[in-house]
Amino acid sequence: MSSIKREMRKKNLTEFFVNFRKNKMGIIGAGILIFFILASFLGSMIFPYDPMNFGEVGSSLQPPSIEHILGTDDLGRDVFKNLLAGGRISLIVGVLATIISMFLGTIIGITAGYMGKKTDIILMRFTDFFLVIPWLPLVLVLAAILGSSIWNIIFVIGITSWAGTARVVRAQTLSIKERPFIERIRAIGADDKAIMIRHILPNVFPLVFANTILVSAVAIISETTLSFLGLGDVTRPSWGMMLNSAFESGAASSGAYWYFLPPGICVVLVVLSFTFLGYAFDEILNPKLRRR
Repeated sequence: MSSIKREMRKKNLTEFFVNFRKNKMGIIGAGILIFFILASFLGSMIFPYDPMNFGEVGSSLQPPSIEHILGTDDLGRDVFKNLLAGGRISLIVGVLATIISMFLGTIIGITAGYMGKKTDIILMRFTDFFLVIPWLPLVLVLAAILGSSIWNIIFVIGITSWAGTARVVRAQTLSIKERPFIERIRAIGADDKAIMIRHILPNVFPLVFANTILVSAVAIISETTLSFLGLGDVTRPSWGMMLNSAFESGAASSGAYWYFLPPGICVVLVVLSFTFLGYAFDEILNPKLRRR
């Protein structure tokens, strides 16, 4: 039985990659994301960024040159090195916050959909609270209360972005729990916990996986928003902190485009890549969309 399951997983994985290679949107998104991952993690090792390495007097907001290919910031530091280091922080925040969000959304969605009755009502009213309340004020209040540590930012983004996933997973769970194989498993004495972990979770995982990519884009935008509004971790560079520093130093009014344009473009491209991948995975994993 286990060998049959392994063969089925291998077949499904092969089919996934075959369909992915045919999806132009997915290929473009993967290419952009891989480029930024390599640039952020490998590039920051080759060109280390030192936040205390201030430039010489008079070297602030210098335009691009041979020495500084993206110019310098308001403190005379190299914008290119700052951009590479900031990309690493932004990507790490996005991924870790997404993991928290997906974990909460999946557990609450499966539990509510499978258990039903009062459990479903209580969990869904709790979910509705996070869906109805304005997101930005909630995030700002939590970030202000907890502090501007990078780990607090990850925690705040994670616990405020799970509600949509919970709703989607619950709907899928309601459909799966009514299928005959679940009834047979329940009839032979399997408990609810085993059914949810071993049978419901694997069937909703493709949906969770596709939704994870889209939530990653939201998490990166959230980190950029919080940092731009001054609630980011000032001890760690990120694209949002670069935009915040550029705004406070008057880079836009002084025409220092090399200071605020690169981080803004990077945020847009990374979010676009996650969005492309999310729609591509949704199309590949959903047969109805693939036929369309």
